[in-house]
Amino acid sequence: MSTNPAVPRVKRRVLLASSAGAAAAASGLGVWAAQYAGAEEAPQATPKQDGPLGWASHNGGVTGGSEEVAVASADEFLAAIGEGGLIVRVSGSIAVSGMNDVASDTTIVGDSGARITGGGLDVSEQSNVIITNLEFDDWDDDAINIQEGSQNIWVHHNTFGVGYDGCLDVKRGSDFVTVGWNVFNGHDKNMLLGHSDDNGGQDAGHLRVTYHHNLFDGTNQRNPRVRFGEQVHVLNNHYRDVGSYGIATTMDAGVIVEGNYFENVAEPTHIGEGDSDPGRLVEMDNVLDGSGEILTAGSVDTSLPYAYTADPADQVPGIVAEGAGAR
Repeated sequence: MSTNPAVPRVKRRVLLASSAGAAAAASGLGVWAAQYAGAEEAPQATPKQDGPLGWASHNGGVTGGSEEVAVASADEFLAAIGEGGLIVRVSGSIAVSGMNDVASDTTIVGDSGARITGGGLDVSEQSNVIITNLEFDDWDDDAINIQEGSQNIWVHHNTFGVGYDGCLDVKRGSDFVTVGWNVFNGHDKNMLLGHSDDNGGQDAGHLRVTYHHNLFDGTNQRNPRVRFGEQVHVLNNHYRDVGSYGIATTMDAGVIVEGNYFENVAEPTHIGEGDSDPGRLVEMDNVLDGSGEILTAGSVDTSLPYAYTADPADQVPGIVAEGAGAR
């Protein structure tokens, strides 16, 4: 499945303790902290976090790579993301095709305006991966696919356009994932959590994901569509002009919908979807602005094993507008 070419090892630069931005990136800081370290003002305080909020902070957390390499071509990019142990700093627009393997212990971070077009990233049987500050567009499969038991993956501050299949799918027993501060623009079948109804043997007990402070702007459905996952936390997201539905819970999944702002969303939630059996869903402290009813079913344990403070839902559009997406 990988299209990574057999090319020489990339030249890499060992991070120095005196480089505030590089050290921040190595330790797993968000791209805002890395790019604005030492500056008088950062664009917003909230994204300057020292690690992921939510499920990716468990099971050892996420730190990503430790040695930096700059890439500006497809060959350099594909070689670097498949090596492992690197902070891959992307500049410019890079065109790839198909799904391209990302190794464990890797950070992929874009400079301002960095874009990946044509293809996507496949995180399969890997762990400790950060993907941040990139624009994805016109992918020919998925933009990002997290699968086959991958763990501790943090996808934050990216912007997704429109492509062939999902923007960001998590499936096949993957676990401890955080998807935060991303912008999803206009894609139809946006995000799956769990790929099929007959995969409970691999998925049950896994698929623990936190989705927080994302903007779903005109994304028609699957924001996300959940199977089997338990205590899936959908927190402080802004849903705007979503056509079909916002969040679907199926196959006995347990979803917590908390502090979100639904703007012009006729059907914020679905209980069951297509041929899939219904799941469970609880909601708290959401805002409905020109939107329909939030459907709930069953019970879900809301005593999550990580600390967080929910932003007031009526402030979410402004907070997300200031902090989400690639810069």
